[in-house]
Amino acid sequence: GLIFGVYAFNYLWAPIIDRIQIPILTKKLGHRRGWIVLMQIAILLCLVVWSYINPTENLALLITVGLIIAIASATQDITVDALRIEQINENEGKSMAAGAAMAVVGWWTGYKLGGVIALFTAEYFEKMGVADYWQTTFLILGVVVILMNIGLMFVHEPIETDRQSKQKETDQMIEGKLGSSNIITNFIAWITGTIGGPIISFFKKNGFAIAVGILGFVFLFKIGEAFLGRMSIVFYKELGFSKGQIAIYSKTLGWITTVVFTLLGGIFAMRSGTVKTMFVAGILMALTNLLFAALYWTGKSEWLFAVAVIADDITAAFATVAFVAFISLLVDRTYTATQYALLASIGTAGRTTLASSSGALVDWLNGDWGTFFVMTTV
Repeated sequence: GLIFGVYAFNYLWAPIIDRIQIPILTKKLGHRRGWIVLMQIAILLCLVVWSYINPTENLALLITVGLIIAIASATQDITVDALRIEQINENEGKSMAAGAAMAVVGWWTGYKLGGVIALFTAEYFEKMGVADYWQTTFLILGVVVILMNIGLMFVHEPIETDRQSKQKETDQMIEGKLGSSNIITNFIAWITGTIGGPIISFFKKNGFAIAVGILGFVFLFKIGEAFLGRMSIVFYKELGFSKGQIAIYSKTLGWITTVVFTLLGGIFAMRSGTVKTMFVAGILMALTNLLFAALYWTGKSEWLFAVAVIADDITAAFATVAFVAFISLLVDRTYTATQYALLASIGTAGRTTLASSSGALVDWLNGDWGTFFVMTTV
């Protein structure tokens, strides 16, 4: 779990993805696809190495390889998002909503389906009597990675226009502020431009007041669903629901609902607009908390539990599509990967920060979940 926590910090190295070109791969495939292929190669090699590691004898090596996979995967996520955004013109809000829906569905499907395939494959080989069944499973996953790279070759990457020239303009501006031009100042300007350029661009594009307002909105957008957060399982168990019931309604059915209504949310955003969808979804997210309050007051009710969970998943799906489309429209194409990663991280930070206080709030209310949900709705 700690290894894959690197996803929350992928914005730290996102500027490198925007700035550095991969030798040979960038020339042959393009800037974004070159980075994706490099990360896929890293993941493939690590999967092969991982398949031969004995956890009981080489735990440190296992953790190291796992960390490399997590970093490569997080880097790939940033690059895929950047490629998705850059394939759509900045003024095509409807297309951006459709792209956001496909991205969210793809992420959820890969996240859930990947684990299912790995577990079923390992179980199959174990039943077949294969001694190193996990080794075989990881090697098969490596083949899947190769097939994904073949599919990537059919994805069009827009021809780069003025990204590098704009980045160099920022470097020159910083160098001018330093008052001299030499190897040291050039390096300082390059580092400062790489790291600070995306931030300077965001505030310059929107103005300081509007930029701060946007950041605050992104931070607080999912406040409606944030408070329940990780306390949901605790709440369900306190009401007396079994692990099986939670698995069916909150996990399995929740995943199906999320995928279906993410696509419908994309259609709604295309027709009604991204901003309108965000406000509608934000209000509905907060109102669904009242269903959980009703569930607490009425006691254990399986049908109301199903309704509350499904309603929560529907509003969350709509909100996620609108949120992804919204921050995709905000980014400067000169720093696509960095600005998107930063905005996404701010949104995640807002949700997790608020979620961390939910347990303390429930304790302060002496376990009165009904009042808790009413307060979080308001």
